[in-house]
Amino acid sequence: MLLRVQNGLAVLVGAFVFYTAASGPFESLIQRAIFLALVVCLGLAIYPLGKDTKWRPMGLFVDILIAAFTLIACGYIVINYDKIMTTLPWATSYDMVLTTCLVISVLEIGRRAVGIIFPLLVIIGLAYALFGQNLPGILGHRGFDSAFVTETIFLGDLGIWGMLTGVAATVIAAFVLFGALLLHTGGGQSFMDLAMRMGGRQPGGAAKIATIASGLFGMISGSAVANVATTGNFTIPMMKRLGYPAPFAAAVEAVASTGGQIAPPIMGAAAFVMAEILGISYVDIMVAAIIPALLFYLSVFVTVHIISVRRGLRLVPDDELPAWSHILQWRRVLPIIAALTGLGIGIFMGRSVATSAFYGIVGLLIAFVGTSLGKLTTAEMARRVIDGIADAGKGMVIIGVLLAGAQILVSMINMTGIGVSLSSMIVAIAGNSIVLVALIVALVCLIMGMGLPTTAAYVLVAAVLAPALINVGVDPLTAHLFVFYFATISVITPPVCVAVFVASGIANTNWLPAAVEAVRLGAVTYIVPFLLLLYPGMTGRGGALEVINACISGLVLVFAIPALLGGQRLLGHIWLDRAILLVCIALAIWSFVLAPIIAVAVLAGCYYWSRAHKPAQEARS
Repeated sequence: MLLRVQNGLAVLVGAFVFYTAASGPFESLIQRAIFLALVVCLGLAIYPLGKDTKWRPMGLFVDILIAAFTLIACGYIVINYDKIMTTLPWATSYDMVLTTCLVISVLEIGRRAVGIIFPLLVIIGLAYALFGQNLPGILGHRGFDSAFVTETIFLGDLGIWGMLTGVAATVIAAFVLFGALLLHTGGGQSFMDLAMRMGGRQPGGAAKIATIASGLFGMISGSAVANVATTGNFTIPMMKRLGYPAPFAAAVEAVASTGGQIAPPIMGAAAFVMAEILGISYVDIMVAAIIPALLFYLSVFVTVHIISVRRGLRLVPDDELPAWSHILQWRRVLPIIAALTGLGIGIFMGRSVATSAFYGIVGLLIAFVGTSLGKLTTAEMARRVIDGIADAGKGMVIIGVLLAGAQILVSMINMTGIGVSLSSMIVAIAGNSIVLVALIVALVCLIMGMGLPTTAAYVLVAAVLAPALINVGVDPLTAHLFVFYFATISVITPPVCVAVFVASGIANTNWLPAAVEAVRLGAVTYIVPFLLLLYPGMTGRGGALEVINACISGLVLVFAIPALLGGQRLLGHIWLDRAILLVCIALAIWSFVLAPIIAVAVLAGCYYWSRAHKPAQEARS
């Protein structure tokens, strides 16, 4: 019974998103209120209180109360939309009760879905708004009563009905639906088969399969943890079966899944939020992210290769790899091409991002039906589509409640001015030094992002920390990308590395060795954001020479850092090899225009020397 309710509500959420993507959203507050009401009710069905316990009847009663109050609160906004938007309503006791109930509902679903940390942050933000006037010094503010807080959160478009909830209810929801349908109509298996064929017959083949597959899935799902849970259940057992160490298997999957959130064309939900915050096109975000994303995955691939060669990790047997003729069958390829073509046409025509996603969905469904005729029955085709819609609806629960909760927190940060105060404090401590500000911001981003989904982590650090970089002269897009990357890699950074926890659970190994491996595999990722500050060409800006110089610097790091950490031999003398690699890394991060070229020349010379003297080195060893 509960499963039917879940699927029914999930399909209802998916249908609402599909309809509004096609016809355009309702008026802002109406769209957001309906969406939030739907995802909270679906969240109650997916995460029932007291499931499989003897006190489930009490939990059911609580869930019914939460659903009722949520529907009343959201319905109140829909009915009173005109009044709210055309007047400055004063908060009544009734409004305060509805606001309290709705905030509790959102935070409770957030607690059930992602844990206690994020709801606690929102509660701290609310407590600070109500009682922060009692704090001394720069942390204090002028004070706000409960009526004003209610008006900000509930009776306007600055609080829970603000921009973040709006993005969740339109753009992000449409792309979640697009991705889920793409995966459920055959795209998921096609991605996995392609990854197996491309990486399987190389040293460390199973690890390279995990890297490629997780990147492909990550571009669609935009969630590191969901990506680990999806692809990891296939790739991690494969790596362990071939004799790869369990911590290494877990680390490869966790790191590769994390990179999907920064990989165009469909990045994580945070990228859509970034576009709204900066007021620029999502296409601009994609273009700016291309080079860093390529460097990320190339660095993981190179690191995996070096470690695999050194440890002698096995290839995937030929009989387990799909044939190219099977992978490239028109029945399998056409739906993916049609989906991406529809998406591209919408963007090229200047349609909204949500409408472009609708075009992609329509192209996908037409191609799926056309290629499935005679192969699948009508019932089987319908089941796959409905399963995709249901899966998308469930995926929207976490995004919806997280961004609604994040919007509450951001509204409190903006209302109290704590973000500006903390930004000023960071700049004052660093003495207007871009390097010191960047180091402080990076460290705080990693700490603030621990235990939080990437989208929530990015919203938090964007509100508090990005202004510090902007204040010392960093371009706004670069500043937001900087904090975005550190918020992203917080999920693989100890001690609270959620993606590693999930991967370690699948690998049945201790998380700490896996976390150490993950940090080593993702080492370049901790440096790439600083290259954004050093080289404007890293985001595709500036002239062709600046872009080329940025690419060369990134490539040097991609090869030199894994070689250094992996003990790669160059000239056959360990300390000399390390010194050469350290010099090349230093040259790559030095903004002098010829420095990266010198580093490339040094690495190339060492490579050819080692190839020429390889037999002698092997004889000595």
